[in-house]
Amino acid sequence: MIQVNARATFNPEGPFKLTTIERRELQPHDVLIEIKYAGICHSDIHTARGEWGPVKYPLVPGHEIAGIVSQVGAEVTKYAVGDRVGVGCMVDSCGECSSCHKGEEQYCLNGSTNTYGDTDRHGHYTQGGYSTHIVVTESFVVRIPDNIPLDAAAPLLCAGITTYSPLRHWEAGPGKKVAVVGLGGLGHMAVKIAHAMGAEVTVLSQSLKKKEDGLQLGADHYYATSDQETFKQLAGSFDLIINTVSAQININAYLSLLALDGTLVNVGAPADPLAVNVFSLIGQRRTFAGSMIGGIRETQEMLDFCAEHNIASEIEVIAASQIDEAWERVLASDVRYRFVIDISTMEQA
Repeated sequence: MIQVNARATFNPEGPFKLTTIERRELQPHDVLIEIKYAGICHSDIHTARGEWGPVKYPLVPGHEIAGIVSQVGAEVTKYAVGDRVGVGCMVDSCGECSSCHKGEEQYCLNGSTNTYGDTDRHGHYTQGGYSTHIVVTESFVVRIPDNIPLDAAAPLLCAGITTYSPLRHWEAGPGKKVAVVGLGGLGHMAVKIAHAMGAEVTVLSQSLKKKEDGLQLGADHYYATSDQETFKQLAGSFDLIINTVSAQININAYLSLLALDGTLVNVGAPADPLAVNVFSLIGQRRTFAGSMIGGIRETQEMLDFCAEHNIASEIEVIAASQIDEAWERVLASDVRYRFVIDISTMEQA
């Protein structure tokens, strides 16, 4: 086993502590990545605090990983030492089911392997990117284009693909009216990507305090959902709504904003169920859908799209010693728009 430094939480309340974890020795198709940056996702918090189910501690979160290949297995063909690469929310899948054959490994019928908090095919408990190195099979590694800085690329491995996938699947583009609920880590990427696809983009946020940001990121319109007139004014307006918030909202109110045959896609994952009134759907043949990250092929497509359109995450880089503070700020929506850990600070107090 390979010993590497990491920051782990040892219980639902934290705090993070410097520790040592084990990575497996390289198998023939494995890649050893020296992690340079790791993004902080709200999913990290939900998972580590046991909000999505039981957790085995200590836990090293992090599934927005950007780094450099430092070693490759004997049969690796896709990557070489020195390549700029990324790892997202999963590190393996069965490779045999219909979903995997379609390149939709995130929907693996036998269960894909999460980057952290899961058990891989070698029987090891997976630990994530809040660490100095990670070993991943080459087929679950993606190439980061040269014109995207590694620190700003890290959140693309979750926030970027989580929003790109439904926008692409539901064909956001010219002539389509797209609304983005929430302007946070996911929402700001949805705005950038939908704008680059050519859609007319509206941000629906609790208040107008981020309006200037939203317009600069590419939104055409910006409305406060705390104003009930917003829902009257925009009723029946949108072809596609991307809900990025991980909290309870009145989903029926947002469904009322869909046009005929419109779709509301949930990519945020609140801990508690959302109540849907069927009459919110049947009146205009509306659809309430969900989407989860994207497959490896689509993740590479997303990175190439972002490179072509000069898209990257808006980030605040922090030291590893600031993770606990950053988590509290995420919960308070006090980040514009994604925290990224500088892994070179891992051993600092």
